[in-house]
Amino acid sequence: MPSPFPGMNPFLERDDVWPDLHHRLIDRLAETIADQVDPRYLVKIEEHLYVQDAPESAHRAGPRADVGVKPGGMPVPAGPSLAVLEAPARIRLPWPDVEYQAYLEVRDRSARELVTVLELLSPTNKGRHRDQYLRKRELVLASTAHLVEIDLLRGGDPMPAPDRPGCDYSVTVSRAERRPEADFWPIGLRERLPIIPVPLRSPDRDATLDLQELLHRVYDAGRYAQYAYEGRPQPPLGPDEEAWAQQLLPNRA
Repeated sequence: MPSPFPGMNPFLERDDVWPDLHHRLIDRLAETIADQVDPRYLVKIEEHLYVQDAPESAHRAGPRADVGVKPGGMPVPAGPSLAVLEAPARIRLPWPDVEYQAYLEVRDRSARELVTVLELLSPTNKGRHRDQYLRKRELVLASTAHLVEIDLLRGGDPMPAPDRPGCDYSVTVSRAERRPEADFWPIGLRERLPIIPVPLRSPDRDATLDLQELLHRVYDAGRYAQYAYEGRPQPPLGPDEEAWAQQLLPNRA
């Protein structure tokens, strides 16, 4: 069953829905691109890693961990039997807060060179980790790689652009050879999500993504109709948009 909304469904932006939607949509985007570019390119799901050393510390981007050790996962080797002394005090050590954010890379299969980066923005890189995300974004824009940035969230500050038109959602496609100009799709709440290009290397044709069709598939696969409408959209809709949205909600038993 497709989403009842003609475009982005504002109830999918809720805190208890979006993280699952982000993962499912990233997976479907990767599959759709790979079906069009194989075997000349690799489409890989990568992750930003953000680490906060302590709750009062600023977040910083951390290196991607290849090997991790879970707390309590390493047994203590047996040693000589000695009397165990009780510690005179207990202290609390800073415990790192780690967040992962998935995105896509398209790479040339033969040379493994980065061709395109696709970002599906989330509250993580539009909010508390915005500065770290913008630094990574600047590195992509200064490189020879293309950038595709999909923003399906009304919350948070939009990515900087001095002549950006106002809109609820957006897609930016920055082709390396056309910078600093970029193609921009402003999208209203009541508008269908567009079909967008994913640039590759010349002379190869762009891959394409029908965002509305992909959203419908993920909506159905995630069974969001079973729980997404149990609360209000986040952020809240205005009175006119709220009345419009209520008319589209599916009947619930």
